[in-house]
Amino acid sequence: MENPLQLCYPVRTLDGKELLPAGAFLTQSTMKGLVRLAEMETFSVMRLMEYDTVAADLHSICSAPPYCRIFSDPVRRNEIFKTMNRVEFVQPLLDIYGFFKIHDPYTYRHILTVFALTLLLAQDLLDNRGKLAKAVAAAPNHDFGKICVPLDVCKKTTPLNERDQALLSHHPAAGYVLLSFYLKDSSHPAAITARDHHERRDGSGYPRRMALRNRVTEIVAVGDIFDALISRRPYRSQPYDLRAALEELSLQAKGGTISEEVVNALISCNREDHPCHTDCSFSHELRGTPPPGNLYQGITPGRFEPAALQQVDPGKAKTS
Repeated sequence: MENPLQLCYPVRTLDGKELLPAGAFLTQSTMKGLVRLAEMETFSVMRLMEYDTVAADLHSICSAPPYCRIFSDPVRRNEIFKTMNRVEFVQPLLDIYGFFKIHDPYTYRHILTVFALTLLLAQDLLDNRGKLAKAVAAAPNHDFGKICVPLDVCKKTTPLNERDQALLSHHPAAGYVLLSFYLKDSSHPAAITARDHHERRDGSGYPRRMALRNRVTEIVAVGDIFDALISRRPYRSQPYDLRAALEELSLQAKGGTISEEVVNALISCNREDHPCHTDCSFSHELRGTPPPGNLYQGITPGRFEPAALQQVDPGKAKTS
C-alpha cells in the first residue's frame, strides 16, 4: 500500500478492545497482523433481516416519504428485499446496529437507507452477479467507524469546530479497521467501502485524497450524500427537498467529484416513469430551494493531516 493511511485516533470495538492505537500506519503488514488476530476469534452468524427490528425498519424507510417514491416499483423493491434476506453478519457487527439504534438513531437509519439505495442503483449500474454481490457485501456497514467518534460530535446541533471535524473524519479509517477485523479480510468490499466512501473522483475527498474509481463505492458515496441532504439533521432547520438535493448532486457530478452516471441513475429512480439512466440527465435550470440556516456541509477535504495527532480519546467519550 503506497502512502499508507495513519490513524489520528485509536480504533476500539464496542466493548473497548483496542484494535490499533493512534499513530498506527495501515500498511499491508499492519492489516495482516490485525487479520491474524481476528482469526483467533470465533463469531456467531445471523441474518441481518432477522436481527432486532431491522426488517421492519427497512420496510418503514422504503414506504414513507420521501423514499416511497424512489422505491415505488414493487418488482424492483421485492428484488431488493429478497437480496437483503440473504445477508448474514457476525454478531459483533449486528451489535453495532443495536448501538446506533439506541444511541444515534440518525446514523442507524442512514446506514439502512444507504444499503437500500445502493441495491436499487446497483440493479441499473452493475452488469453481472459478481459486481452485485460486492455491492451487497459493501453497502450495509459503510458508517460503522462512527462507533469510534464521540456521540456528542455525531449529534452536535451547532457548527463543528476543528477538533470535532478531526474526530468525525476518523470514521472511514476506523470503519476499515473494524470491518477488516470482524470480516477477517482487509480486502473485503465492506472494509474498502468503509474506508473510501468519502473519497472523490477528483481526489478532493478524505482520508487518502485518492481518485475514486471503484464503482460499488461510488454508488455508496452518492447514496450517502443524497440521504444526508434529504434527512432532518440537528444542524439545519429542515432537510433539502428532493429537487434541491438532486441539483446539488448534479452540480457535484458536473464538477467532477462524484460519478455523473450514478447521479443520473438516482435521478431516474426519482422519476415516475423510471427511464433508463443512460437517457436521463438533470436540467441546468436550478429550481430547488436549499434549506435556510444550514450550518455546515460536511468535512473540508484535506484539512486534517495524520501527522497532527491530537491527544483526544474518542472511546472515552463514546456515550457522552
